[in-house]
Amino acid sequence: MTENEKYDLSPERQLTDAEKKLVWKKPSTHMVSEEEQRIRKEIKRNWNRGEMKIANILLEGDAGSGKTQLAKALSANFGLPYTKVTCFADMDKSDIIGAILPVISSERLEKMEPADQTIWKALYESDGFQSIAEIVMDALGITQEQAALKMKQLLKLAAAENTEGEPIEYRFYPSEIVRAYQKGYLLEIQEPNVIRDAAVLMALNSALELDGSINLPTEIIRRHPDFIAVITTNRSYAGTRPLNEALRDRVQHTEKMDLPTKEIMIERVIAKTGFQDGKVLGILADMIMVLDRTARANAIKGVAGMRSFFYWADAIAGGASAKESLYHKVIYKITTDSEEIKLLEEALKNHGLFASLEEAEIELKKNENLTTP
Repeated sequence: MTENEKYDLSPERQLTDAEKKLVWKKPSTHMVSEEEQRIRKEIKRNWNRGEMKIANILLEGDAGSGKTQLAKALSANFGLPYTKVTCFADMDKSDIIGAILPVISSERLEKMEPADQTIWKALYESDGFQSIAEIVMDALGITQEQAALKMKQLLKLAAAENTEGEPIEYRFYPSEIVRAYQKGYLLEIQEPNVIRDAAVLMALNSALELDGSINLPTEIIRRHPDFIAVITTNRSYAGTRPLNEALRDRVQHTEKMDLPTKEIMIERVIAKTGFQDGKVLGILADMIMVLDRTARANAIKGVAGMRSFFYWADAIAGGASAKESLYHKVIYKITTDSEEIKLLEEALKNHGLFASLEEAEIELKKNENLTTP
């Protein structure tokens, strides 16, 4: 199949206009990786094979290794709406399933703080297309974890204020997971290994069964046949929890997301930034790879990945000093600890990369002077 050919999983399916907007569009700079080719072919090949169906994918690797980009690319390949949920340590079952919220009277709403009024009004005005987390995040411009905490605070406040024994009307708001699960979207589940509550993990594990279901307060919903879950986790460092084994067992295909080859790294940076100096980019790529290996070998929690490479090369293309921007675009993203920085610097010196970088930068400036009128 060619890159432009669609890998339709359900050709007869019709998306709504709102759902079409959620299907990721590949930018012109997108380069198809081996992982993307492998996953899309495996999913397509096994899609109608019953128990052999591949619909839960695990992408495990360092930050900046392209996990989310790959998840979005699969949305484009299969024409599935893309959405995501970012897990956090204190997630509870309502974050997996959704929440039943009271309908607050207009009189009580007027007595609330402006921010709280904004949330409740946004909830009541929603058309059911957004999840509760999305509504709160959009209303206040906050993160998913902050949105979950805010809703829990409002629920306690609403319950405490209902002291008059008046009848209360309730409405169920699904989570982003439930929305994707029921409607058949491609859902990226980011960092489920940070979840502490075993009951939350059990609910997630149950939902990821190929013939799974989710028990909502209002009904039992079945997994949509087009639902694809892409679990993305950062590679474990010392002191971090491994991915739950039961969750890992429900995955049918896993990719270990390392930095791509040097040649592909350079191709991607050229496509992304337009910076064409192959010699300089080759040295930058070598430095990124050495820093990546050194950080992992010494249990330094930061990483040197493609994002750092993009911004570093772009800064140099804009006239910044290669060595100075190395710290602001790469090393300080890995760590600001003095001892750890020394380890990284020594690794670069031992490979002769500082000297190579200085030589390449001198040559780059000479070429720029020659071309400047």
